[in-house]
Amino acid sequence: MYLSDQIILSACFIGLVFAFIQFLFVRKIKVGRADPDDSDASTSESEGERALDYVIGENNPEAAVPAIYERIMTGALTFLRVEYAICSVFCLFFAALIFFLISWGTGDNLQGQLTAIAFLVGAITSMACGFLGMLIATYSNARTTLACAKYGYTLGFNTAFRGGSVMGYALCSLGVLVLWALLTIYRTVWPEAAQWEMLMDCVAGYGLGGSTVAMFGRVGGGIYTKAADVGADLCGKVVAGLDEDDPNNPATIADNVGDNVGDIAGMGADLFGSFAESTCAALVIASASVNNSDLQSLTTKGWDALMFPVLISAGGIIVCILCSFVATHIRPVRQKEDIECVLKVQMVLTALLMLPVIYGLAVLTLPAEFSLEGVRLVKGEINGVKTFVPAKVVGTPLKAFICATMGCIGGLIIGLVTEYFTSHTYMPTQELATACKSGTAVNIIFGMALGYKSCIVPVFVLAASIFVSFGLCDLYGIALAALGMLATLACGLTIDGFGPIADNAGGIAEMAEFHPEVRDTTDALDAAGNTTAAIGKGFAIGSAALVSLALYGAFVIRLRVTSGVNILEPTTFAFLLIGCMIPYWFAALTMKSVGKAAGEMVEEVKRQFSQIDAEGKTILTGSKTIKPDYDRCISISTKSSLLEMIAPACLVILSPLLAGTFFGVQAVFGLLTGSLGSSVQLAISMSNSGGAWDNCKKYIKNGFSDDPELRYVKKPQTLEEIKAADKAREAHDAAVQGDTVGDPFKDTSGPALNIVMKLQAIVSLVFAAYFKAINDGDGLTASMWSF
Repeated sequence: MYLSDQIILSACFIGLVFAFIQFLFVRKIKVGRADPDDSDASTSESEGERALDYVIGENNPEAAVPAIYERIMTGALTFLRVEYAICSVFCLFFAALIFFLISWGTGDNLQGQLTAIAFLVGAITSMACGFLGMLIATYSNARTTLACAKYGYTLGFNTAFRGGSVMGYALCSLGVLVLWALLTIYRTVWPEAAQWEMLMDCVAGYGLGGSTVAMFGRVGGGIYTKAADVGADLCGKVVAGLDEDDPNNPATIADNVGDNVGDIAGMGADLFGSFAESTCAALVIASASVNNSDLQSLTTKGWDALMFPVLISAGGIIVCILCSFVATHIRPVRQKEDIECVLKVQMVLTALLMLPVIYGLAVLTLPAEFSLEGVRLVKGEINGVKTFVPAKVVGTPLKAFICATMGCIGGLIIGLVTEYFTSHTYMPTQELATACKSGTAVNIIFGMALGYKSCIVPVFVLAASIFVSFGLCDLYGIALAALGMLATLACGLTIDGFGPIADNAGGIAEMAEFHPEVRDTTDALDAAGNTTAAIGKGFAIGSAALVSLALYGAFVIRLRVTSGVNILEPTTFAFLLIGCMIPYWFAALTMKSVGKAAGEMVEEVKRQFSQIDAEGKTILTGSKTIKPDYDRCISISTKSSLLEMIAPACLVILSPLLAGTFFGVQAVFGLLTGSLGSSVQLAISMSNSGGAWDNCKKYIKNGFSDDPELRYVKKPQTLEEIKAADKAREAHDAAVQGDTVGDPFKDTSGPALNIVMKLQAIVSLVFAAYFKAINDGDGLTASMWSF
């Protein structure tokens, strides 16, 4: 067994064991009769409904938790089962298409078979990661509520953090382990180093499978969660004046279910796809045979050198495990002010400690010098004529380390800049809150401007990372930068999972009518979770940009294009414009879907609010016979999201296939270039605008401002509060309406744009041989332009 195999297996085993230990810590907190771990857990649905109805308003909050918890878990499981059934059917048909087209393009049925198998393995792994994340999130949310109620900030934080860490470490370990197993099995088919280029071509299907499922998960989950959230906010908060998760709001359970299927399952599948695609891109570029070089390539240097990209991810698991003890043991959360600081320390510490690990792995596995296939052109001569010729790219362990470092530190900077623009601790979101005093329109104008402005620093950081990495190791350097940004993925997923778990915990606390102090504790966790979720989105967008460019580069290398890509080619430039448009088309489809589903939700909530019992009372006036129909709202979100997710997914998957088939590889070059450049800007601006609007609402609702007109109090008591009550209510309503606009920005369209740029690039890479086989890469329409 190679040294790299030993390191990878050890890291994955440690990661899975650590995830299980974290699960055992969470499991110690018992929920009650609805707890799956209890022998009396066979409570029927009707019994759960009666339990929930009985305890609300009866000063028995802990008894209500099991039924609420059970409803959230059941709703999430039902949605994912149906969503993954649809994904499975699509993946089977797409795998058959992959087999047919790859076999025809390469003239090798075996290569088509193995690529299709790798695609299915990636899809199944992505589904497993999303499902696992959703299970542990729903398992942890009620336990976080109870921990906050009984023990306060320390155990409440640790429970939510450990719930997120189960997802983070299990997903990363499982993703690396399955990829390693696939590489090992395929190596038995092609054992010689000269054949590893073909091996990596087939393994690229693994990344395509992961990204395909991520697209459905992100879009379907995003539409589900925001349809419920927007509907609950508009009818519950703005019209009826209810609190965030008031049990009288019929959409509140669907809203909490959405946090799990969108922010947990969708995010898990998305970042798994990023890891799989960036690793596959690096492996494809590293395995490419090099012409006109006096040095040996990485394939001729051996398997350990080739596995360096996978080793970065494996090393990241160990570093993140060591750093997690800082949050739970060395410097635990003891008060409200500690929460955001502890989470930020996790991000910074893991990034810094990852640097010496990357350098050590580079020195250990990479040769002192090695040649790489690249696309950079330099001035030279051919037969005495001055022209541009392909550069000889020479890599070293130090160069590889610098490339990965650019990604790792770049991701940290993007995360911190995102925090600045979206956290209510800083000026941009506070200015947004002040704008709410002038009404909803001004709030939305300021929020849009904030999002556009927030693009500046991240784009410069990405540009610097690309410039330095490409200059040192050409396209391989960009792939390493993407992996460097994803090296601390386990920590990132932990923090991403923390937010929705804390959000659900707050919802459960309010629905079960715990003491307001409990809700204050969960709100503090949720507020920090919102900020870190925005940081996670910025991190995901930055890594997606680098991953997409790395995949694009691997596609160019696979086509043996040594003269660069000329965007002034008519076909390339025409499709560059089309590529720039696709993210807007995609965003329009997803936002309209949220609007339609939210409209249905609003009508349903209004219908339930208008029902009158025999005593002339409604749900809002205390009817004892009419109860909120949570299941009806869950059903609306489920049906709408599953139906609406198909068109955006097909747009992204089919656009490069159709462009390459009919117009050739030059069209695909333009499509990928335009889509990448456009998606990055749009994704950052939408995600940060939405995150700022969300925290602006919390800034006003939770009374963080010194201005009484920006401190919303539902029942004002002091003279100052009474005087400012009307203006504070108007500002709060403007903030809520801004947040409803921002919901599809930050949780549906914005994050899903990550997958747009990645999925188009990985589709192009996997089908490179097929495109090349059609009129030597000119497409079916080539003969039309031969006159």
